[in-house]
Amino acid sequence: MAFQQIADQLVHQAIELPSWAFGNSGTRFRVFSTPGTPRTPYEKVADAAQVHTYTGLAPTVALHIPWDTVDSYADLARFAGDHGVRLGTINSNTFQDETYKFGSLTSHDKQVRQKAIEHHLACIEVMNATGSRDLKIWLADGSNYPGQANIGARQEWLAESLATIYAQLSADQRLVLEYKFFEPAFYHTDVPDWGTAYVQVAALGERAVVCLDTGHHAPGTNIEFIVAQLLRLGKLGSFDFNSRFYADDDLIVGAADPFQLFRIMHEVISNGGYGPQSEVAFMLDQCHNIEDKIPGQIRSVLNVQEATAKALLVDRDALARAQQANDVLAANSVLMDAYNTDVRADLAAWRESRGLPADPMKAFADSGYLTQISADRVGGQQAGWGA
Repeated sequence: MAFQQIADQLVHQAIELPSWAFGNSGTRFRVFSTPGTPRTPYEKVADAAQVHTYTGLAPTVALHIPWDTVDSYADLARFAGDHGVRLGTINSNTFQDETYKFGSLTSHDKQVRQKAIEHHLACIEVMNATGSRDLKIWLADGSNYPGQANIGARQEWLAESLATIYAQLSADQRLVLEYKFFEPAFYHTDVPDWGTAYVQVAALGERAVVCLDTGHHAPGTNIEFIVAQLLRLGKLGSFDFNSRFYADDDLIVGAADPFQLFRIMHEVISNGGYGPQSEVAFMLDQCHNIEDKIPGQIRSVLNVQEATAKALLVDRDALARAQQANDVLAANSVLMDAYNTDVRADLAAWRESRGLPADPMKAFADSGYLTQISADRVGGQQAGWGA
């Protein structure tokens, strides 16, 4: 299949950026600072807008509450619009408050659960002010030792808490529940896998869906199978794209296994998860520790675009024929032919045809933006984990 046959489908791609990707981050041992790091949510949005300016792929910016608390979210939304982007998903945070040491929405303490619920209701108010569709919930809840917690009861408390939150969403808003295999809990995690997330959201209703973070799985997990299954069930709400070498590294997507990213996008496209008819949201979830933040995000969205283009190039008729004939090698060859196609020059020409730079990384580097913000953003507290 020729690139020209799939070029029109690329216009449907939109990848949301996380505000926290532009702040300082690091490991458990050290958070590193860089010149020009944003100090306010406004500066985070301005940096995110640079990614969209040079790629045309990132029209929305996700917020994290309370990291991105401002006096007026309507003003922040207008600021975003003035910079050519919009505010997107609102992410809650119940993992950095002392109250939640032993759990938040799953705590055995009803008062703690109520505080966590009220935080999410406040996030819904932020959504109302920003026009956001999705409330994304990731919980650090779990336990460290056998016998520490009543695992079954915590699932009941989680279900009750989520139902209370879900009831406050408007008809055009969604609850998106993210799962994570482990960390920070060592013995059990309350939402550790897609099955648990699915069970919880299925009980809530149509507007409750699952977020799949590509770094949140046990080694050897077939992530593309999960993609296909959740799409089949109508419960794949969003992606958090990143990459890992060992655990939840939050590296640039495609850094560790670009073939996996291609396989994931193949299943997305094959099962109706891509295009104007799809409700699946694509987002990055990354913390850039040692690389510059804006180029890191540019590289990530370009990696997703390249994997998507290759997945669109799969000859699905030939693949179906090979599958029906049980021709194992032919079926595999169809996929490999698409994956091994070098689409970089075609994508560069496609970008130029849309008034974008052929090489967004170089164009941004040449813009002098990093030098400018390093000079301008002197003083104040740089944003980072918890700020």
